[in-house]
Amino acid sequence: MTARTLNLDDSLYQYLLDVSLRETPLLKRLRDETQALPMARWQVAPEQGQFLALLVKLTGARRVLEVGTFTGYSALCMAAALPDDGSLICCDIPGDYNATARRYWQEAGLAQRIDLRLAPALETLAQLDQPGQFDLVFIDADKANYPSYLEHALRLLRVGGLAVFDNTLWSGRVLEDNPESADTRAIQGLNRALKDDVRVDLSLLPLGDGLTLCRKR
Repeated sequence: MTARTLNLDDSLYQYLLDVSLRETPLLKRLRDETQALPMARWQVAPEQGQFLALLVKLTGARRVLEVGTFTGYSALCMAAALPDDGSLICCDIPGDYNATARRYWQEAGLAQRIDLRLAPALETLAQLDQPGQFDLVFIDADKANYPSYLEHALRLLRVGGLAVFDNTLWSGRVLEDNPESADTRAIQGLNRALKDDVRVDLSLLPLGDGLTLCRKR
C-alpha cells in the first residue's frame, strides 16, 4: 500500500506496458504511422486507448461521442469495444489525417459504426439537440474550449453517463502561475470548476497526460 501515486520512470512505465497492454497489430501500425506526423503529440497513449475501451465496456455504452479524433486511434479503440448495435460520432476539423482515420477504421471492419463529422466541434455539438443521447463522451480537442465542451457533454449525456477529458495535467503546465497560454488557463479553470461541480462525480487519473472522469449525476 502507498499513500500517494507513484512516479513512473521509464523502466516502470515499460513494465506497465509489458504486463498490461493488449494492442492489436492494426492499432500498433496506426500508432507508428501517426508518430511520423508533425502533430504526433496529439496522439493518445496506447494505455489510454485501452482504458477508453474498458470504460465503454464497463459502462455498457452503446452511443459514444468523441470530440477530437485526429488519426482515429482512440475512436478505433472505443468502436471495437462497442456492441454490434453501438455507434460512435466523431467531431474533428478537416485535415489530411482524416483519410488515415477512415482507412484504418475500414481495415478494422468498423467504419459502419463511426460517423466522422468535419466541422468546428462547437458547431457539431450545437447540432446534437437530443439531451441525454450519449452514454460516454471523450474530449481531446482544442483546450481553450474545454469549459464549453463540458457543458455540451453534460447536456448530451444520460444520467450516469461518463465524460472523459484528456490532457488535464497538461505536462505539468497546470502548475503555472498566471500562464500566458489560453489552453493552460482553460485546463486550470476546468480542473478547478470540476472539483466543486455538484453535477458530477469526479476522478482525475495520472494516466497519459492526465485523464479526468466525470460521471453525470
